[in-house]
Amino acid sequence: MAQPPILSWEGLGLQQGGRRLLGGPDREDLDLHIGPRDRLALIGRNGVGKTTLFRLIEGRIEADRGIRKVKPGTRIVVLEQDPDLSGYTTLMDWALSGEHAPQPHEVEAIASQLGIDMTTATIGASGGERRRAAIARALAQDPDLLLMDEPTNHLDLSAIEWLESWLERYKGAFVVISHDRTFLKRLTRATLWLDRGIIRRKEVGFGGYEAWEAQVYAEEARTAEKLDARLKLEAHWLERGVTARRKRNQGRLEALHKMRAARAAMIDTSGQAKLRLAVEEDFKSKSVIVADKISKTYDDRTVIKPFSLRIQRGDRIGIVGANGAGKTTLLKMLTGELEPDSGTVEIARTLSGVMIDQQRSLMEPDITVRQVLAEGGDWIDVRGNRKHVQGYLKEFLFDPGIVDTKVGILSGGEKSRLLLAREFARKSNLLVLDEPTNDLDLETLDLLQEVIADYEGTVLIVSHDRDFLDRTVTLTLGLDGSGNVDIVAGGYEDWEAKRTRPIVGKARKEDKAPPAATPPPPKSAKLSYRDQRDYELLPSRIEELETAIRKGEAILSDPDLYASDPQKFANISKGVENARMEKDAAEERWLEIAEQVEG
Repeated sequence: MAQPPILSWEGLGLQQGGRRLLGGPDREDLDLHIGPRDRLALIGRNGVGKTTLFRLIEGRIEADRGIRKVKPGTRIVVLEQDPDLSGYTTLMDWALSGEHAPQPHEVEAIASQLGIDMTTATIGASGGERRRAAIARALAQDPDLLLMDEPTNHLDLSAIEWLESWLERYKGAFVVISHDRTFLKRLTRATLWLDRGIIRRKEVGFGGYEAWEAQVYAEEARTAEKLDARLKLEAHWLERGVTARRKRNQGRLEALHKMRAARAAMIDTSGQAKLRLAVEEDFKSKSVIVADKISKTYDDRTVIKPFSLRIQRGDRIGIVGANGAGKTTLLKMLTGELEPDSGTVEIARTLSGVMIDQQRSLMEPDITVRQVLAEGGDWIDVRGNRKHVQGYLKEFLFDPGIVDTKVGILSGGEKSRLLLAREFARKSNLLVLDEPTNDLDLETLDLLQEVIADYEGTVLIVSHDRDFLDRTVTLTLGLDGSGNVDIVAGGYEDWEAKRTRPIVGKARKEDKAPPAATPPPPKSAKLSYRDQRDYELLPSRIEELETAIRKGEAILSDPDLYASDPQKFANISKGVENARMEKDAAEERWLEIAEQVEG
């Protein structure tokens, strides 16, 4: 029998700063239930109250109304986005503090896998070191409920994949706030959507969120039309621009795929830029950066082995790799900031660049938004076009009324968005983005994707956000840490498909999934009768289980079911959980046989 929730809020209502943040005067207060194995994505725009809801779940703050119930013995641990390390000498000193202080050896065991030295001083620790230390501290506390606020910020790809693997094996519940679409799609099984003071829950992972969101808004539009309140709703839609932006971005993705195909035709199998004779002169005339056999070595370690690349006007280049692999070094050499040890870099004289590198601290907290964008005036010059500052704010999803608000009271995500608005206004034909997605919500990421797609110049992006790279870049430079640089037409997924990784243990499900119809394995596989039968029949069984899970999740999505019929809720929950376990086992079994077939 399924267990009851380990934490719940009933009748939750909260007002902050004179406005209703959760619940509302014209709607019922909110109910929230978290089960012992929930994998929940918490979705909502910056400023809607996601972090506040975390604090309510944790019990750090009190609501105006409502009852918080926690199963006795439940250990709730928060992985904060920006933890306060002041007062502690080393990362380990901080990690061993708190209500559920873990043992040193437990922290070290996780820290060693994340590649972080816990004796590092807190003063001067980098964002990546602070993030890894926070993860080691949180996971070592053995939580029953883990609340994660942007867990992949400042992590490189290897650390993100390690965290995903740990969470796949984790036996407790978690709720996660993240802009990392790939992370959310791989791990979540249900979604909490915080929107205009309402918490909606649906038993689908983040992969089904956008379709659900569109359905909700379509239903609201129909209802509003019947109630003759369409103008009010349309104002909300205009502010958000969700559906229109996503439709436009679909068109941009199609254009991006065509650009990738054209770029792929210019690259040979060894990864060196190579022109077809018919387009050689035109290609050269459009080149803005030409790197010829450049390399870099630090302390007898070769960071970049001889590498050549011709970057064209309009290219969108993604640079990926683990921390320390040489991404920043390569970026600086390509932009002329750093001289290579060998080889040459030719940069077009007409190239004028803008660097966006997360330096929100450069914006003084006491100046206003108007001063940041328009030097205190009413108009801003946006790449040669004159726009009213309040209208320009709306393009970047701001309420125009914040124009005279001081920067210091903006959230981290709002500061990042304001920085983007300022830098994109400048006239340039080269845009350099260093981890641009940190602290941005999903809608701002959609906006950033749109702005990059419409940018007429060349773009260089250093990022660990796999989905964002897949949506924006035409060419990926992949650094494996040995000094080699792979040149791949496409995004992160294309680079991941190309690079060779050592197989450790069993194949991951997302790397290899059972096909809808499996052909008979070749005779050389020499499968037993049972293996061959499972290989042929398991894919259809997996499809049946997926259908059963979806049906069960649809029933469980009724927020009143648990209160009205707890036995039915328990039975269906148990059925869904059993189906998931059988599906996982079936997939593992199929993968084992597939490895034999392909081996």
